[in-house]
Amino acid sequence: MAMNFNRRRHTEEPEINLIPFIDVLLVVLIFLMLTTTYTKPTELKINLPVANAQTSKPRPREVLVLVAADGRYVVNQQLVNGRTVEALAMSLSQAAGRNKDTVIVVSADASATHQSVINVMDAARRVGLPQLTFATQGQSDHPTGSAP
Repeated sequence: MAMNFNRRRHTEEPEINLIPFIDVLLVVLIFLMLTTTYTKPTELKINLPVANAQTSKPRPREVLVLVAADGRYVVNQQLVNGRTVEALAMSLSQAAGRNKDTVIVVSADASATHQSVINVMDAARRVGLPQLTFATQGQSDHPTGSAP
């Protein structure tokens, strides 16, 4: 009697196992979520300086420094000869006198360069006047702060 080892094989239909595929997709999704940076598009159109603040109380001693758009300086309504930090420091020293509690009020044109405003700050530091404030223009086009 011969044995028949070839029994009738039932044929299985090939199927794709989706579980490993889903696992890989979830790992990729988590990786993409963690490595993606979200940025907001920004515009460079800015219009400074404007502030909407109440007028501050008058200070006992102030020195008003005006910075023009072309880099000229006016200290207490006196034009500064030259545009150097040394000339500005000498003018600030004369305007403040011996009073080291004097507040420097910087009123710069909106078109003035940053360097010209930094020069005012540097001159005030050299003279020993650490108190500075900046005058701005309110939204109703009248000066606010302690600037006249």
